[in-house]
Amino acid sequence: MFLVAPSTRWATLVASALLGEWLISTGVGPITGDFELLEAGVAFAIFAFLPITQLYGAHATVDIFTSALPGRANKALMAFWEIVLTVVILLIAARLYVGMLDKMQYNETTFLLQFPIWWAYAASFAASLAACVVALYCALARIAELATGRAYLPHSEGASH
Repeated sequence: MFLVAPSTRWATLVASALLGEWLISTGVGPITGDFELLEAGVAFAIFAFLPITQLYGAHATVDIFTSALPGRANKALMAFWEIVLTVVILLIAARLYVGMLDKMQYNETTFLLQFPIWWAYAASFAASLAACVVALYCALARIAELATGRAYLPHSEGASH
């Protein structure tokens, strides 16, 4: 099993290199503006997956010091950091909105493809609105969990060592 995956990756790399050489020899060149599209797509993808990550508590955590604390103290810490994360997400969404309006006002475009930059901001802002809703829910759920002791969020996956 462990030997198959690296060899498969190697074969894929070699095949794509050969395909690339063949395409270049036929006159097909690099894709114009590929990094511009990638930049806009990655920004959207981050905000699109942020709500799922937050809902399941799948953010990276280091619990060396907190693992020895009692359960109630851990719940209080989780609620505190959930509130901090919610404030940060709300702030980022607000700044995305201001940035989008700025890019719209000055008609700023990308260098190669000349598509308006505000399109990427708008896509990221729309996804950040979903992140805001989930962040508010998670913060309120963590506070409710601390107050009642009941679980309102899906179980965190956590690390498996």
